[in-house]
Amino acid sequence: MGRVVVVPARLKSTRLKEKPLYPIKGKPLIRWVLENLLKCKEKVILATDSQRIKEAVEDLPVEVVLTPRELPSGTDRVYWAIKGKDYSQIINFQGDEIFCYCEDLKRLFDALKESEVATLARKDENFKDPNKVKVVLDSKGYALYFSRSPIPHFRNKISSQYPLIHVGIYAFRYEALKNFVSLKPSELERIEGLEQLRLLENNLKVKVLLTKNLYFGIDTQEDVREVLKWL
Repeated sequence: MGRVVVVPARLKSTRLKEKPLYPIKGKPLIRWVLENLLKCKEKVILATDSQRIKEAVEDLPVEVVLTPRELPSGTDRVYWAIKGKDYSQIINFQGDEIFCYCEDLKRLFDALKESEVATLARKDENFKDPNKVKVVLDSKGYALYFSRSPIPHFRNKISSQYPLIHVGIYAFRYEALKNFVSLKPSELERIEGLEQLRLLENNLKVKVLLTKNLYFGIDTQEDVREVLKWL
C-alpha cells in the first residue's frame, strides 16, 4: 500500500479567473505547485477538470486524472483520482499553494500512523481576516474547532501558542477520505463555509501539526502581488 500527493485543480474560479493557469513570473500557477512538489520525491497526481490545465503540465512527471466538472469540492476531486487504486495514505495539496516543504509532507504522512486525518497550522498574529481560517486545539494537538472568526478571544492574557492559522493541506488514511466524501455537508460547515468542520461534526479527529514555514494560498490579484515579494 503506497502513499501519494494529489493536487486538485479546477479551471473555473470566482476571484481569480482561470486561477491554475494564471501566470506567475511567466509560468502558470499550477506548474509552480507541481514543480515544487516533485522536489520531494513523492508520487504526485494532478486531479483536474480541464484539458487546458492538463496540457500546461503534461511534460512533467506527474500523473494527470481528468475528473468530472460537477464534483462539489477539491476533496471529492482527490478521492475521484485515487479511488480503486492502491494508496493507503493520501495528501490533499491545494492547487493554489505555491510553497512546499518536504519536511512538512513527511510529518503529515508520519502522523497518519496514529491519526486518521492530519493537517497543518502556523502561528500568525494577523488573524482577523475572515479569509484566514483559525484553529484551536485540545491538549493532545487535535483540532477542537476551525473558524473564520478570531478564535480564541483574548480576554485575559496573550498566548504563546495562539492565534493559529490553518494551512489547508490535509493527509488522510484511505478509509477516512472515503468516509469523508460519503458524508453530507454538515450544519457548521454550511455556516462557516469550511468543509473540514464536516470531519469534526462526524467525530473524525484531526491531528494538527505546527509549522513555522511560510504558506500562501493564492486567491486574488492582491495575493499575487504579495507572493511575488517572496519569490
